[in-house]
Amino acid sequence: MKLIVLAAGYATRLYPLTLNQPKPLLDVAGKPMLEHVLDNLAPVEEIDHVYVVTNGKFAGHFERWAEGRRSQKDGPEITVVNDHSTDDSNKLGAIGDLNLVLNQAAVVDDIVVVAGDNLFSEPLVGFGEYCRAKAAPVLAVYDVGDLEAIKKYNSIDVDDDGRITFFEEKPASPKSTLTGIALYYYPKAALPLIRRYVEEGNNPDQPGRLVQWMYERTPFYTWRVPGIWYDVGSKETLEEAGRIFSRPAAGEGKGE
Repeated sequence: MKLIVLAAGYATRLYPLTLNQPKPLLDVAGKPMLEHVLDNLAPVEEIDHVYVVTNGKFAGHFERWAEGRRSQKDGPEITVVNDHSTDDSNKLGAIGDLNLVLNQAAVVDDIVVVAGDNLFSEPLVGFGEYCRAKAAPVLAVYDVGDLEAIKKYNSIDVDDDGRITFFEEKPASPKSTLTGIALYYYPKAALPLIRRYVEEGNNPDQPGRLVQWMYERTPFYTWRVPGIWYDVGSKETLEEAGRIFSRPAAGEGKGE
């Protein structure tokens, strides 16, 4: 199983913090955001290789980080993939970057895909167990508890078996507070669908759009994230995340 970390964004809303430092390497509670992500996915023992896909501006930052990570602890091999974009005007988009890794690394294995700036308060061992049991595409979901907040994300409905029955990006009139987040599992049998999505010229940016397209073509299941999920989107939420994840036992949190 391969882990693909999406880390090619420019995080302009966090300027000037991200002018010269990629968002996933910003410090939260004493270590880079990306370290939190990898540490929480470490219990998924099948992961044997990590691909971090980034842009031309920050590839060197991630290479230096990867060297430090390799020297400090054992774990899967880490490869940094440069998509050679330079700013938002020529970026490939999250799905475009995912497809780049699949093609460049000739991946023919099950994959886990995660955004490098998603913070989780609990280890994600249950995610790996659920994906093994389903052997089908899986989307991690989180209840934000607020119909207004959900408008920034996506709204989904599921059946009694956890299978997606409805998915809408940035809904104008959401009926559910359950949202899909940037943590996905795609078995190798689903990889041709990812390539087909890109080849057909669909929107290559927001990764949720791939889910929206795919769930109507193949069974797509959901897994509820335990504890806190936190999506850092501004200086204020970065500071709040630092406070929340510095606590010995994290309390109530929110996605942002």
